[in-house]
Amino acid sequence: MEFTETRLQGAFLIDVNAHSDERGLFARAYCANEFEEAGLEHRLVQANLSINYKAGTLRGMHYQVAPHDEAKLVRCIRGALFDQIVDMRPDSATYLQSVGVELRAENRRAIYIPRGFAHGYQTLTDDTEAFYQVTNFYTPGAEQGLCYDDPALGLAWPVPVSEISAKDTSWPALRVHDTA
Repeated sequence: MEFTETRLQGAFLIDVNAHSDERGLFARAYCANEFEEAGLEHRLVQANLSINYKAGTLRGMHYQVAPHDEAKLVRCIRGALFDQIVDMRPDSATYLQSVGVELRAENRRAIYIPRGFAHGYQTLTDDTEAFYQVTNFYTPGAEQGLCYDDPALGLAWPVPVSEISAKDTSWPALRVHDTA
């Protein structure tokens, strides 16, 4: 695997080293030893599958607060999606900054999202499936979210939103205070 850090400290794009022959392709998608060597959390306790019927479906922006915060490893296993992360760590030099990346079944790329980040994605094709693993169990009372179209964040989504849950439209806008 190849680990490439994004401009947000601790968030990595992960590309597989594929081996192919006449039978097809083989690649390691996860290895605890390689994650540990890269300084990433490697104890994954839950795996989630999200099936999305329509292009333009938006899920997010979600995160869990401490002590239930979690790191995530997200991969698109069918179709294509645009994955967005926002640094929610107040002490970080990139606090409230975001990175977006296209994940496609064909490119087999994954994104590692450290604790303290909000995460969401939008599907780019019909019948898109996301598979992600997390380092902590889902805890409903610890779930928080960001408004996907909050002007304070300036998140750019590649296509118009076609589907979104009522919960994801109800997250409040940030209250960013001017410290000057």
